[in-house]
Amino acid sequence: MTASKTTPKTAMVLAAGLGTRMRPLTDDRPKALVEVGGRALIDHVLDRLAGAGVETAVVNVHWFADRLEAHLAGRAAPRILISDERGALLETGGGLKRARPLLGDDPVFVANIDSVWTYGGREGWAQDLVRLWDPARMDACLLLARREGSIGFEGDGDFFLGEDGRLTFRGDAASAPFAYMGVHITRPDYADGGPDGAFSLSPLWRRSAAAGRLYGCLLDGDWMHVGDPQARDEAEARLACPG
Repeated sequence: MTASKTTPKTAMVLAAGLGTRMRPLTDDRPKALVEVGGRALIDHVLDRLAGAGVETAVVNVHWFADRLEAHLAGRAAPRILISDERGALLETGGGLKRARPLLGDDPVFVANIDSVWTYGGREGWAQDLVRLWDPARMDACLLLARREGSIGFEGDGDFFLGEDGRLTFRGDAASAPFAYMGVHITRPDYADGGPDGAFSLSPLWRRSAAAGRLYGCLLDGDWMHVGDPQARDEAEARLACPG
């Protein structure tokens, strides 16, 4: 296995959001600590990352930051580093840029905390991303889910997926078959050129897609986007009765 095909040992976990759509469940806790199937959302994600070989997770914090830090202190793996956004929310791009000194120089996973997913082959989702990832040709490699059948996703889809894995945004089309499901691989410096303060990764992805440098692969499993209390309940039901 070449260096470019080595599974990232570091991940950026985006956990600083206010979770407004999840209220009242987030009135007294960060969204990351809302439980699904008896386990906090962030632990679902960290368990997946640890199972894939991630050794260090950089977690950004803002809403109920002290409570989230205290919870994370109880984990044995992966090792947790905190990127402090108590002063101001920085969104996805700003959060990645702020955390840059903690991420090292090798490619990283970037993961949202509002996704729960199943996969038939243990952590094959990570192997699929790593197998496709080629930093010479790509700026980011996104894990996608089929729009139809996913829990908690009500949009018209995000992407079209080429046979070579290249992604095209939906644009003016009425719908697209695939949605970003919350995990990708990128370079740790990908957001360094973004503006100061808060900004989203989406404009960077659009720029990369226009240059033919945004790729993705399809999750072979069930994706649950846990963005509100109803989706949380539906995800719990799916986990209780898989298949």
